Parts: sequence; structure tokens; C-alpha cells
Amino acid sequence: MQTRVDEIADGIYRISTFMPEIAEPAGFTFNQFLIDAEQPLLFHTGMKHLFPVVSEAVSRVLPLDRLRWITFGHVEADECGAMNEFLAAAPHAEVAHGQLGCLVSLNDLADRPPRPLAHNETLDLGGKQVRRRVRHLNTPHVPHNWEARVLYEETTGTLFCGDLFTQVGGQAAVIGDNLVERSLDAEALFRQISCLTAAATTLRSLAELRPTTLAVMHGSSFQGDCAAAMHSLADGLEERFGPESEFVEAGSVLADPI
Repeated sequence: MQTRVDEIADGIYRISTFMPEIAEPAGFTFNQFLIDAEQPLLFHTGMKHLFPVVSEAVSRVLPLDRLRWITFGHVEADECGAMNEFLAAAPHAEVAHGQLGCLVSLNDLADRPPRPLAHNETLDLGGKQVRRRVRHLNTPHVPHNWEARVLYEETTGTLFCGDLFTQVGGQAAVIGDNLVERSLDAEALFRQISCLTAAATTLRSLAELRPTTLAVMHGSSFQGDCAAAMHSLADGLEERFGPESEFVEAGSVLADPI
């Protein structure tokens, strides 16, 4: 198990732990993203058992107790399993999530009360030279879970897209091509998207942001024509996994995908 830190955009760091035993032989990455700002923000915490290596990686960029915001896409172990460990290590930190996520889970699970965010609400993270602002966007059931959301950092144009664009392998910090093909292959393996219609609609809506970087939780991040990639993934999901696809006709949707 290896954990590395790479700066994928100005002041935004990808913390990546590679687990070769998952999805062999390609392996699988679990990624967190740290925004270095006046009020530093961590997107994803990793599982509880990853806290020692992830927290050590964060401390390579900034002191752990400086963390101000702890955020994630939805409530799952790999997204927020170490939430309370980070709250204990960073006494001024707050969990920030959508209102629904706070109501259904985080008001009970978090050791300190979370900060609920309305759709399109922003957090101003400050900054001495460049101010950072993140916008919260609800994406219910995309790619899965009722409380799912993404974050968009407006200064760098970075979309923290959670499990969208999941890939196997993905040890390279950033790629500039083959993202959609790799993501569709991973979807065929895992079948993790819970509502195809919502996913396609949401991807096309997010494309209107025209981000310059896609910060992906599992696999490599992407820089290039992100809007085109989102439209292409929406088209590919409909073609490959829609009701008229060979995948469904073959009965694969009823088989164990893992």
C-alpha cells in the first residue's frame, strides 16, 4: 500500500493510496483532495484504517490542526470513515455537507455538529494572494446515495466529482485522455451508478460549469476538455448500459458485478 501526494492544480493536492489487491491486476486508488487556503479544506477522509497514512500525507502540505473544513461526496466508509479522527486531530475543523446529508446521517454520526449547506451555497476559504471559494452542488443518487453532492472550486475550476469517472488502476496523478473509456470499463465491472437517467442529466448539467480539472476519487484526475468528457460519459452510459443496450439484453444487470 503506497500513499503519495501530488499538486494537481494551484494549491490543490491529491492524496492517493494505491491498493493492488483490489480489482486485480490493475489495482485501485483511494484519493483525498486538500485545498491549501486560509481555511484549508479536505475532500474525502478515507477509511478509518487509512487515517494514519492519509493524515501523515496531509501534514506534508500543512499542519493537521490547521484543517478548517472536512467534506466528502456522500456517506460511505471510503468517503468519511475517518471523519471523527480528523475532527479530533483538528480542533477547529467542521464537517460541511448538504442539508440532507446532515439530516439523515451526519447530525448523528459526527462528533461535532456539521455545517449544513444549501444547493449552490459557497464557502469562502480565503487566501493571502488567491482567494478560494467552493460551491456545494446537490447530485442526489449520482453516482449513488440520496445525499450525494459534489464541490466546485471556482478559482482553479476544479470539480471534486467523487465517484464519478471512477477508474481501476489510475496511479498517475493526472491524465489528459482515455478518461471516458476507462470510466465506462470500470462501470461495467462495478455497476456503481444507481440511476442512469439522473447520472446522464447531472453530467450534462455539470458540464455547464466548464471545469478545467476533474478531481476523481478512484483513479487519475483529468485535465483537458472536461465539459466534453462529461457529455461523452453521459452518452456512453446511455449507449452501453441503457435499456436498449446489449449489456442489459445479455442479462448482465442481474449478475453479480463484483
